[in-house]
Amino acid sequence: MNNVAVRSISGVAFILVMLSCLLFNKFLFAGMMIFIMSVMLVEFYEITMGHSYTFSKVLAILAAIFLFGIMFAASTFHIPIRFIALAMIPVFIVMINSLYVKDKEEYGKFSNIYTGLLYIAVPIALGNLIAFDKAGNFSGNLLLCFFIIIWCSDVGAFAFGISMGKRFPKKLFPTVSPKKTWIGFIGGVVMSVLAAFVLFKTGLLRFPLHHSLILALIMSIAGVYGDLYESQWKRVYGVKDSGNIIPGHGGLLDRFDSTLMAMPFGAIYLALFDLL
Repeated sequence: MNNVAVRSISGVAFILVMLSCLLFNKFLFAGMMIFIMSVMLVEFYEITMGHSYTFSKVLAILAAIFLFGIMFAASTFHIPIRFIALAMIPVFIVMINSLYVKDKEEYGKFSNIYTGLLYIAVPIALGNLIAFDKAGNFSGNLLLCFFIIIWCSDVGAFAFGISMGKRFPKKLFPTVSPKKTWIGFIGGVVMSVLAAFVLFKTGLLRFPLHHSLILALIMSIAGVYGDLYESQWKRVYGVKDSGNIIPGHGGLLDRFDSTLMAMPFGAIYLALFDLL
């Protein structure tokens, strides 16, 4: 089977699974997000730390799951928000554990453990604030809108880059990602804003039109930086793909690199205007 067919089939299957988990049940949503977060952390630690300090990496992933669980409980079961501070306990355990590691020759790699938690675990945990309203009711519609905006930005950037890249070849960030062009960036912004307009018209994005369009603009720009940030890590460590869990698509970190920066920026914008 050729690569295009593999990419298409696996991509559609993955989207269907995501839709099912986002739209039907809060526990399916939690399970999906924990799975995605855990796999991305495994991929990130494999890129940056290889096979060293396995026990510490496992502790870090458990800390990330604990953080997500606390945020989930605060969102849906109304436990006091102060209990989120408990999520620091597993992080402190990771720190304390590092003192007992006998081989200190690559001790500097421990910094990547905390980078992974901040870079991956925190944005995914914040997804709870998007999936639940202030009353604690679950609705994956807004999170789905976030993903649609991000996906349309990625598709627009790819389509404009492929179709118009030779005519407008100016590179966006050649030292990090040589294939990305300014015309691709513009195409991503245009497609994401159009997606937000359609989502607004269909009633899925329930904010005033100007907020919906600004939200898409912010998320598209932030998503590009998220993509570039992951590309920088892979370039430094000489890695092409973060993994191979999705046939034809690479790893989950490759697929959600834009989301890790776009989703928090979108949530911050909505929170500033009391829309979240």
